[in-house]
Amino acid sequence: MRTRSLLALAGTVTALTVAAAVPASADGAAVLTTGAVGGTAAAVGDTLTAPLATGTSATLYSSPTGTSGVTCTSSQFTATVASNPAAPGTATESVTGHSFNAASCTSNVTGVLGVSAITVDNLPYTATVASDGTLTVSPAAGSTVQTTVKLRTLLGTITCVYRASGLTGKADNSDSSISFTNQQFTKFSGSSLCFANGYFTAKYAPVTDAGARVYVN
Repeated sequence: MRTRSLLALAGTVTALTVAAAVPASADGAAVLTTGAVGGTAAAVGDTLTAPLATGTSATLYSSPTGTSGVTCTSSQFTATVASNPAAPGTATESVTGHSFNAASCTSNVTGVLGVSAITVDNLPYTATVASDGTLTVSPAAGSTVQTTVKLRTLLGTITCVYRASGLTGKADNSDSSISFTNQQFTKFSGSSLCFANGYFTAKYAPVTDAGARVYVN
């Protein structure tokens, strides 16, 4: 299966774990600040957005070490700040959008000719961002993080639905990025051309609030 397009999507969406590159917390500042570490607090209700980091792709591969699946070079997420207490603490966000441009997606899975659409379902999700950089994305109670991928094949379009209980990632203040690595999704429905598991990897940067970079404190 031509697989360099699928997993660019999942995603959607939206929260990550902080890496060692995140500077020490700026005590007294808000957890999320704009412009600089310890800068202006991101206000409740502000909209945060981020595209894929320049030169990177979002991938959904059939195994954590493989290269078969779906790859996308254009994706973006959108989240709204729901709470932003003083650091150290935990900020919350509502992930309201996570999109993939199907025209930028390809697949190297045998029997697959192309990618028709990738949709992140069951939005909004809740994301929490702790002062140590840990970020988690969770669905509403009783729901799942879900991505629907439509693939073109010689026999027509097939629909693959993948689900996960949640996502984790990391935030890096050096480039205001968030990264997901091998986040596992399990096939919920779809034909035999839909692999049983999808592992989502993507880096979004920079995360901005009205054009200003966002930092974790």
